[in-house]
Amino acid sequence: MRFRGRSRKDEAPPQAAVPPPPVAPPGATPPVLVIDALGRKCPIPIIMLAERIREIPVGQVVAVLADDPAAHTDVPAWCRMKSQEFVWEEPLPQGGWGFHIRRSY
Repeated sequence: MRFRGRSRKDEAPPQAAVPPPPVAPPGATPPVLVIDALGRKCPIPIIMLAERIREIPVGQVVAVLADDPAAHTDVPAWCRMKSQEFVWEEPLPQGGWGFHIRRSY
């Protein structure tokens, strides 16, 4: 079924919905530790981060991979509450996010 005023020649060709790969901010430090919390519900990603952030030296970056929508707000809030630096967030190709946190103390 076609609508009036629109012919096949006006239709745009279908385009693949491939998001561009995430680009780290300029000067971003690669993570020293990656915590895989994919498939875990909050507060588990936060608990995993709190337990393991002490494993990295001060000034280094840890990445938390999480796909629970609550982690999208909980990780930055935890960083503010604990005075850690939330560096950046990247969308993951399989869904979810990679949260990069720099240890401050």
